[in-house]
Amino acid sequence: MPSSKKQKNSSNSLKTALNLKWLFLGAVIFSIFLDTRCASIQQPTGGPKDSIPPSVVNERPKNLTRNFKEKEIVITFDEFVKLQNDYKEISISPDMDKRPIFKVRKRNLHITLPDSIEENTTYTINFGKGLVDYNESNPILNYSYVFATGNEIDSLNISGTVTDANTLEKLKEVTVMLIPKSQDSIFGKKKANIFTLTDTVGRFQLKNLKEQEYNIYALKEENSDRIYNGPNEEIGFLDTTIYLNKDTSGIALFISKGIPKKLRVMDRKIEKNGKILYALNKSLQNPTIRILVPEELNEDKIVNFNRQRDTASMWLSRMDFDSLKVVIEENGKALDTNIIRRSKNDKYERDLILTNNLNSRKVDRINQITIEASAPINTVDNNAIVLTEDSIARPNFQITKDGTNNRKIKLTYRWRAKRNYVLEIKEGAIQGFFDEKNKETKADFTLDETENFGDIILNITVPDSSSTQYLVQLMNDKKERIIASDTLTANRKINYRQYPGGKYIVRIVQDRNRNGQWDPGDVYDKVQPEKVWFMDKTITIRPNWEQEEAVAIPKTLSLDN
Repeated sequence: MPSSKKQKNSSNSLKTALNLKWLFLGAVIFSIFLDTRCASIQQPTGGPKDSIPPSVVNERPKNLTRNFKEKEIVITFDEFVKLQNDYKEISISPDMDKRPIFKVRKRNLHITLPDSIEENTTYTINFGKGLVDYNESNPILNYSYVFATGNEIDSLNISGTVTDANTLEKLKEVTVMLIPKSQDSIFGKKKANIFTLTDTVGRFQLKNLKEQEYNIYALKEENSDRIYNGPNEEIGFLDTTIYLNKDTSGIALFISKGIPKKLRVMDRKIEKNGKILYALNKSLQNPTIRILVPEELNEDKIVNFNRQRDTASMWLSRMDFDSLKVVIEENGKALDTNIIRRSKNDKYERDLILTNNLNSRKVDRINQITIEASAPINTVDNNAIVLTEDSIARPNFQITKDGTNNRKIKLTYRWRAKRNYVLEIKEGAIQGFFDEKNKETKADFTLDETENFGDIILNITVPDSSSTQYLVQLMNDKKERIIASDTLTANRKINYRQYPGGKYIVRIVQDRNRNGQWDPGDVYDKVQPEKVWFMDKTITIRPNWEQEEAVAIPKTLSLDN
């Protein structure tokens, strides 16, 4: 018995130990499970986004190898990479009969070459933006691999800058293409094989070039195909070809959106108020619209073109036609015929909608009150316009029509501080030419007492006494908007009276065709953009202050100043 009891106790102790062991293991596993679950729902702490592209750490065979005999090129990077749009981005110059095979294996790019490469030839593989890092897709810009199958490797270089012809700002990531003169027929049809991208300050460099004659273009692309697809893309070029027989620097390319050869109506529509709108693909000189069908509507129609003369608004005496056929003309020459149709069930509200410049419920003594109608204004009944000052009617205001815009009128008055004004325009006070009438409107406002207006006088000196016409343009300091534009051919003072306080810049345009506006280039006719020049200082207009600035136009207006 004692022996049996001792054996039983020993068995129980073993079971207890095993149970404790399993309990301990279970606790450990449960703890790990909890940690894992907690870790799975936590947001990663992360860090700054990776914006650094991969770097090449090895090339086998080495870049710029002569007497090249290998069938495969292996390029190793400092991180995992991938191909991106490689058929579009990667190019080989000169062309090979068969495209190499590009494959990525982790950090290595393997390039298998075809058997058809030529002897005694320098080949350049330009990767464009076709090689990127695996996670963030940061492209390796302007990387190329060059090898020669003969003893010599092409080594000529060409470099320069790309500039916006309108603002003279240097442009980054613009494609600069070099096309051999013998292949220039591909321009606008096939992608160029010799290309690079400008850096952050607009500089470019093309290396390992063969001695021959080239045409050079700078293209700000819409779809990264290295093909000029027309005036929606900005293009720069040199007037003549370059015979490259030595390293060449200082090439200056100025890009602008070209002018379409053929006029097209981009959009046409009849709005609910009866206005007919035509949006054109280019600006015209002395444009007109003539109605062919129904011909009787042509006589009393009213047509307004916008300032750029690329959009036309037309109003008609009646809107009961089924279709409208018009011809768009420039200097009396027909450019395009267009038809617009309407449904017989379409209804038009010929109300005259009025807007004004009192959005901030303030009026100033300089700009006064401008009222714009949705259609040309025919008559204004002053008696149906009521201006009250602190609830007292003031009839001694003046209303004048805008001489340059038949849809605008101006109301002027000797406004006083700390007065409450109400302007009431009664129904039918303003009428259009085709029975359009306004609905009643009211606006309450006070005088803007900031007096934030000043004067500036520009004393302009032209470089010669020739008949060259210049545009003097006052712009905002961001170069986004033209505030005022004046033409001159001789020395002259230009007065800008009572302009809002702020910073302005002065731009001079050499108006070659004397049409009163800056014109872009034409790549097909090899006509460069009109030259511009910016005054080298910002002008600050101060409230209640008059200042005079001397502006000497350079003798040779340089696009690149």
